[in-house]
Amino acid sequence: MATFQPRAGLRRALQALPDYAALEDSEEIARSLGIDPASIIKIDGNENPYGPSPKALDALRNLAYAVHHYGDADQKALRNALGKHLGVTPDSIVCGAGSDELIEMVFRLFVEEGDRIVTASPTFGMYAFNAQVSAAEIVDVPLLADWQFDSEGLVDAALGAKVTFIPRPNNPTGNEISEALIDRLLETGTLLVIDEAYIEFSQTPSLAKRAAEVPGLVVLRTFSKWGGLAGLRIGYGVMHPEMAGILMQTKDPYNINAAAEAAALASLDDVEVLDQRACTLAGERGRIADELRALGWVFPYPTEAVFILMRLEGITGRDLRDRLRKRGIFTRYMDSPRLQDHLRISIGLPEQNDRIIAAFREIGQEIGRG
Repeated sequence: MATFQPRAGLRRALQALPDYAALEDSEEIARSLGIDPASIIKIDGNENPYGPSPKALDALRNLAYAVHHYGDADQKALRNALGKHLGVTPDSIVCGAGSDELIEMVFRLFVEEGDRIVTASPTFGMYAFNAQVSAAEIVDVPLLADWQFDSEGLVDAALGAKVTFIPRPNNPTGNEISEALIDRLLETGTLLVIDEAYIEFSQTPSLAKRAAEVPGLVVLRTFSKWGGLAGLRIGYGVMHPEMAGILMQTKDPYNINAAAEAAALASLDDVEVLDQRACTLAGERGRIADELRALGWVFPYPTEAVFILMRLEGITGRDLRDRLRKRGIFTRYMDSPRLQDHLRISIGLPEQNDRIIAAFREIGQEIGRG
């Protein structure tokens, strides 16, 4: 009797399943190194070291009344609150289980097999991941040597492309894309998705209001970074109401869980606290960059995000990552040809950052660069 073979039954385009380099389990790695997991500094995932705001924590503590009921499939309360926060109409907002779900929805609704998808590497890996799952053609226009966007290359690639994905600030390099280039990309007819996961740490104004008026522009936002709610998976997109209506009609009915919704609503009632924390982290970002640059073998790139990408001399990114791990400091190494002599770190609390800087100094002495 024949039995179904899952791998053989995959769509032809998915015979080779795509991989996404998710974060490793830092606590398990710490135990394997004989380090108390409670003592580690986790700066590998661009998470907010302050965690949720006080009001969000209170909302989570008082959640028992809601968890046995389904939520509002229309997301009315959260969309209304976000509309007031951003100065846009609620019908231009769609919420998801992290902005990752909204990226997946864009592919599911608008991308057919063979459609062209444009990215600019190094960039957030979920764009290429979803493109592979959708059997789309991925056209990558790599950033230039100084991590600036290749304007002419991007515009040429976007002509005839279904969707173009650009983080702003870019992940993992931290730099911005100019509004002039955004204008040019919109003129190509591509659906332009601007991922503003780190915009609250930047001096650049959000494009959310513009996205609510322009059918070809979608802005993605998240509570993971600014709101400190990464583990609850809550994000949203701002787009023209016609686009939002399509996503609302086709999304999973109850895609926002009760805990995430309650924490997000409370966060929007605690904006002053969260903005102050973002300012503190931005200040620490500058302090760390200055301290590391002074070592002479670490070269941080300018960044508008809550992380720093740095080029290294005298040591590979993997070696530095491993040496830091032995000290209980977990960073992000990206194993690609252009980044093998690089490392990315998130911004921690001030006292954590002191320990990080001290560890870099110690390692510099170990490799003869102290």
